[in-house]
Formats: sequence, C-alpha cells, structure tokens
Amino acid sequence: MTTPFRKTLRAHLLSASAAFLLASPAVLAQTQPGEAAEAAVTENPFFQDWTAPYGAPPFHLIEADHFIPAMEEAMARHNAEIDAIASSQEAPTFENTIIALENAGNDLERIQRTFSVLASSATNDDIRAIQSEMSPRLAAHYSAISLNDDLFPRIDALQRSAGVLNLDAEQARVLERIHTGFVRAGAKLEGDDRVRLAEITEQLASLYTAFSQNVQRDAESFALVLASEEDMAGLPDFAISAAAQAASDRDMEGQHVVTLARSSFEPFMTFSTRRDLREQLFQAWTNRGDNDNEYANADNIREILQLRLERANLLGFENFAAFRTANTMAGTPEAAHDLLSEVWEGARAKAEIEEAQIREVMADMGTDHALEPWDWWYYSEKARVQFYDLDEDTVKAHLSLDNVLNAQFAVAERLFGVTFEERSDVPVYHPDVRVWEMSSAEGEPLGLFYGDYFARPGKRSGAWMGALRVQHQLDGAVTPLILNNCNYNKPAPGEPALISMREAEVVFHEFGHALHGLLSNVTHPSISGTAVDFDFVEFPAQIYEHWMREPAVIQEFALHYETGEPMPTALLESVRSAGNAKSGFDNVEFIASGFVDLAFHRLSDPELIANLDINSFEDGVLAQVGMPHEIEMRHRSPHFLHSFAGELYAGGYYTYMWAGVLDNDGYAAFEEAGDPFDPELAKKLYDYVFSSGNSRPAMDAYVGFRGREPSTGPLLKNRGLTVADSES
Repeated sequence: MTTPFRKTLRAHLLSASAAFLLASPAVLAQTQPGEAAEAAVTENPFFQDWTAPYGAPPFHLIEADHFIPAMEEAMARHNAEIDAIASSQEAPTFENTIIALENAGNDLERIQRTFSVLASSATNDDIRAIQSEMSPRLAAHYSAISLNDDLFPRIDALQRSAGVLNLDAEQARVLERIHTGFVRAGAKLEGDDRVRLAEITEQLASLYTAFSQNVQRDAESFALVLASEEDMAGLPDFAISAAAQAASDRDMEGQHVVTLARSSFEPFMTFSTRRDLREQLFQAWTNRGDNDNEYANADNIREILQLRLERANLLGFENFAAFRTANTMAGTPEAAHDLLSEVWEGARAKAEIEEAQIREVMADMGTDHALEPWDWWYYSEKARVQFYDLDEDTVKAHLSLDNVLNAQFAVAERLFGVTFEERSDVPVYHPDVRVWEMSSAEGEPLGLFYGDYFARPGKRSGAWMGALRVQHQLDGAVTPLILNNCNYNKPAPGEPALISMREAEVVFHEFGHALHGLLSNVTHPSISGTAVDFDFVEFPAQIYEHWMREPAVIQEFALHYETGEPMPTALLESVRSAGNAKSGFDNVEFIASGFVDLAFHRLSDPELIANLDINSFEDGVLAQVGMPHEIEMRHRSPHFLHSFAGELYAGGYYTYMWAGVLDNDGYAAFEEAGDPFDPELAKKLYDYVFSSGNSRPAMDAYVGFRGREPSTGPLLKNRGLTVADSES
C-alpha cells in the first residue's frame, strides 16, 4: 500500500485516481509569485541545497512551521511554470509541452513527499492541522493545471498527431497516459460542470483528511490496560514484552497495554485466555470510527460517496466503480466482482472446514459458549497446534526482524544482482528509522531504502511503501529514495523483535513495492516505479512474498534468536503444511471487505446514498453473499482507509485479489523451472515488471514476463480453496 497524502501532478494526473485533484481556480489567487516573504524562503530548508547523501531530506532541520510557507511559494513557482507552458506562442511539441510538464513543480513535489512521510509516520497536532488546511488548497492548485483552458488543447493536439511525431515507445506511452489523465480529470468539461467538478474535488480532499485523522485519533484514544497477572493469562513472553513497551511509549512505565495496532491486537486475540478482554478489544477494533464520539465517520462516508457519484456522472459514468475500473486491467466493476465471487465460494467452504476444526477443539476443551468473532483467533491457534503440531511462539523464536530484513536483501541480490549496505549518515525523522544504500553488482549507487518497522503513537496503522523521490533520467540520472513502513511491536532494549511468519511475509510484500521503486529504470518520472495501473501495482509486492516461503530462504535466515540454530526440518514442514490453516478465514474477511467496497461504489442513486445507514448497508451486502456470523470483515467501513481516506484503492480493494491471481500464476513459472532464482525468469521479471514502471500496458508487462495471460488455478490451489485448478 502506498502513502496517501502525496498529491503531485506526476503521481495523479497519470493515474486512474487523477480526477480528484481538481479544484477552484479562485484559490490560486492566494499563491501568486512573490507573496512568500523573501527572507522566509531563504531560511526555509526546502529552498536550500540538501547536502545529505543522495540529496536526502534534512529531517533534522525541518520543522512544522516550514511547510505552509514552503508549499505556498512552491505553488507560486509551479503556477509560473505551468503558465509558461500554456501561454507559449510556439506550436506544441513533445519537448515544450510534455517534457516541460514533467519538469514543472519539482519544488512542490519534494515538499509534499516529505510532508507525506511525516503525516503518515510521525504526525502530531501541528502536522494534522497543516494537513487539514493544505489538502483542499493543494487540490485547488492542481485544478488550474487539469482545467487550464490553454494547456489541455496543446496536449490534445499532440495526442491527435502522435502517429507523426516520431516518438519512441516510452514517449508515446507518456503522452497517452498524460492525455488520458487530463481527460479523466475533466479537461473536456465545460461551463458549470467544470466549476462543479472543481468544488467536488476540494470537498473530497478535506473529507479524506478528516476520515483518516478520525480513524487514527479514535484508535489512539483506546488502550486496553492489563492491570494484573490474570489479565495477561495465556500471553507468551513476546506479547507481554510488547505490551510493556506499548505502555512505555504512552508514558505508562511499569504497566502493560494492548493497543489497536494490528501487531498488538492479533497476538492478544490469539493467545489471551481472558475471553471478556478479547471481546472488549475486538469491539474497540471493529468500532474504530464508529463510536458515539467526535471521531465518528458515518457522515463523512455518506458525503464522500455522494460526491464521488456526482463526479463520476459528470465524467459520463454510471457510478464511481465504473469510473474507477475503466482504463484498468479489470475494465469493469462486474469483472472485479466476478473475480471476488469466483474465489469466495472456495474461501467460504475452506472457512467451514476451519470452523469444524475449531468446534472440535472447543468440545475437547469443554467450552460451553457459542463461537463468536472474538473467539476465532484464539481457537484457531489451538486447532493449528492440534492438527498441525505447530506452535506460533516457537516459529517466532526463529523469525527475528533483523534476519528477515537480511533475507529480503539476499533474495534481491540473487534475483536482480543488487546489494544493500546500512548507512548511519542519512538524516531520519525518527530514531527507529534505518537506511540502506542499494548498489548494482558493479558497485554503482542506485538509491536509498528507508525502513521504519515499529508501531508508535503518531504513526498510522498498517504497512505501506512511500517515496521521497522517484527514479528518472529526464535531466541526468535521478536516484530513488524509497520507504517501507510496518507496525510491529517494538521489543524491550536489548531484545530482538520477533515476528510471525505472516508478518515476515508482509515485510517481503512491502519490500516488493520498494524494489518496484528502487529498480525502476525509465526516462520519465510520470511513469516511474509504482505509477502503474492500480490493479497491477500489488503484483510486484505479492510475488515477492513467495520467496519468504521458500525452504532455502527459511533454512538460511530463520535462525533461533538465542541459539542461532536454523529452523528444524520438522518445524519447517509444520510451517509449510499449516500454511493454509487459516486461509479460509483470511480470504473470507478480505473478500467481504472487497464486496462491500464495490457495493458502496456501484450505488447510482444520490438520494439513497444521502439517507444510507452505513452499518445496515454493510450487513445487507454480507447477508447477500452468505457471510459467516463468526467472521468479521477485515475493514469495517468507518475505518476503511483504503476506501475512504483517498482514492488509490477506493472502489478497488479487489486489486489485492486481482494481483493474487497474477502473483500465484507468475511464481508458478519459477516452480515450473525448478529453481526459485532461475536467471532467465529473474531477468524477465526485472525487464518487464520491476524496472519498466508504466512504460507499457499492465497486461503486456505480465505477458512479457510470463509468456501468456494469467490463470486463477494457481491462486486457488496455493490458498487451499479448491482441489482442482480452474482456468481464468
């Protein structure tokens, strides 16, 4: 998942979510050149040379007060650059229009990317206030670009004559993507429709910020205090240690706290014998953004849905889902829904098998209460131990975060010939952040990788990749600065961070995103790295997860944190055999969220949306597909950041499943070759996927790597959802 606040021209005019960066030209009067005080600009670190290695941001010099003046000045400069392009008396050419657009706004982009990191990973009241103020203003700024009466005709003229411009393949792709982005951003609208679209976008920008801040504040306002030994009954040492560290992070030294970070929530739900506390934690988890307090998000959801529908209608689409899926691999919301439905039946059947095992365990334990959602993790773990002879605590003892990081780097070296060396001379925004330099096999520096792996107050939940700078070669080689964020429990000083196998796979997943940015090798920044079709962007991340499951990787890097001994063969076999022990649950909770996300965005009646009861709508969608009572959807709507905190995954949460088809089918090529590091396949994966950005259509990129279009068979087989392969 990528960082949401980044609203750059490059990042969004070229993506399917481009249209939400439109706003009223009236706001631009606030940011004309010369308004920012000259002294303030001179002293502002954003307008000074960055002398850190690779020109990395000087986080130690940047203060919250620097951002608004810097953004205002940078918007003014950007306006002047755009005006020069749009008002040029020369006939439009690729160089004076497209290349000029690519080069415009560099100051603003680096400010926004830096701010995005802090807003996601190290926020505070000052940062939140800036985010609330500047989100609609930035949307307003970009409206002058996407709705500029003089700019789009130049782009349109170039696209109409593209066949005679003598462009190379990458240039033609950039022109087509930019043109499509402007059209989807409303450049062809006229009169009142243009004005209304601008108003909608400003409102949405504010609503997205409000939604995400509500979720974070609601989550941070809750803490389950474990006040006695009885409250900690059943918890393994790593969970108790993490609870102590979480308390320390909240200035509650000597106490133990469970938070609503997933890495804190899931271990407690899995191991705690205190059913009453599990229920209390579960209710807090599922009700984020849906409590009777100032952070409730129901009104925000209704307004977001209304505005998205209105905008989709203005652009000629029946609903937002139709707008969202157009110009993607899926093509239509019906195709996306069909994929979810195809996997749903197998997932639900597998969940029923898991439920039967759980009920057997409950009977053996003499349990006399009904199976509820807050029981599933706990009894599922008991069933896994009983049926697969696998103890999660024992597995974690072999999975220190440091060793998993070494593994992700080693796999990249074997596949792509790159090496990573940690550096201590690069400024960071928090002491937990580590930085590595990536170099080619020949020792050529290629970029920096930042890793931020521990949960803390001021950091949003989940795991994601972000970019402080993207790779391109437009004016010489520009190296990427890429970040990964996770939210694992920080260990006590001197102790290793032990993570689960699934958490180790998430580390690999996010590093797959990071490699997509780090290995990018294109000329134009607008198509660099992860700037691909939104239902293709998860493929590089998800295929990279497979190498964490490779026996050779596990045997080399899954070393016991005390003895250094490799994971025993018997334990490794148990891990592999239990790999799908909870796949029914995992897929059901995910697909349920995908169904609800699509259903919200397929609504076409504004009156219905205005009076929508969010919880009842969720319940109705889930009842229609036969959602098991004992499983809750992964993301309830009031805290569904993918769907309502921005637009990258809005109406598109299905993309993780879409990419699941690609990654399982793609990795099957390595299995068929009999070598997880097959050099020929690794080169194709690099050439067509990891290095090529958006230089070709997504399906062409996949076929270039795989040699054919994908099949759903490997996904269903690998997740244990069917006994037979089926072709897509």
